[in-house]
Amino acid sequence: MATLEIRDLHVSVDAENGPREILKGVDLVVKQGETHAIMGPNGSGKSTLAYSLAGHPKYTITSGTVLLDGEDVLAMTVDERARAGVFLAMQYPVEVPGVSVSNFLRTSATAIRGEAPKLRTWVKEVKEAMADLQMDPAFAERNVNEGFSGGEKKRHEILQMELLKPRIAILDETDSGLDVDALRIVSEGVNRVRETGEVGTLLITHYTRILRYIKPDFVHVFAGGKIVTSGGPELADELEENGYEQYVKGGAAE
Repeated sequence: MATLEIRDLHVSVDAENGPREILKGVDLVVKQGETHAIMGPNGSGKSTLAYSLAGHPKYTITSGTVLLDGEDVLAMTVDERARAGVFLAMQYPVEVPGVSVSNFLRTSATAIRGEAPKLRTWVKEVKEAMADLQMDPAFAERNVNEGFSGGEKKRHEILQMELLKPRIAILDETDSGLDVDALRIVSEGVNRVRETGEVGTLLITHYTRILRYIKPDFVHVFAGGKIVTSGGPELADELEENGYEQYVKGGAAE
């Protein structure tokens, strides 16, 4: 059973007046098959957590540990983390000119699986996954995210998740910029992966609307660079009604 353990994680970024601490002691355990929602106001450090786990060079780990099945994630390069099963669906997916979606996906799958998938089986797998996400098959020959709408970019992120089958999936504000129909389709894709029971999901969001489609096992409130309280799905309902104000103390991170 895959387990991601985050212990007393402190993270800083470079600022004009020197390093600024953003994460201030994050503790969290995500097990295979579990879905954890991290909710909090803008600037609380939620996205910093996501990108730090993925290995973004902008963020400096000053102390703490991150283990995946006992292996030191922080000692891994970005590509090693991906091969180990850590997946990040970005809030703002980047364009990759000159690289087609089909080539990108097959190259990624080859890196994860250790060998190239058999072409006939792979093409069928991709077509089925795209159909489930209501993506036009022509997208496979377009350059990655180039000219994609916000909804198309998010569907492509979930397409990657479905095909690469990570052990830990970090979804950074996947609901951002989605209309109602796109939110439903993307959420259904996330749920298909969750239903396999083979992935632990860390869902980062501001709003409860995505939680109407993706039911979390645990909800954590993030404020000031750390988790300040945790609970079950009912905590999300409380946040919807009362907001974050009671949890925000001493300012927020970025």
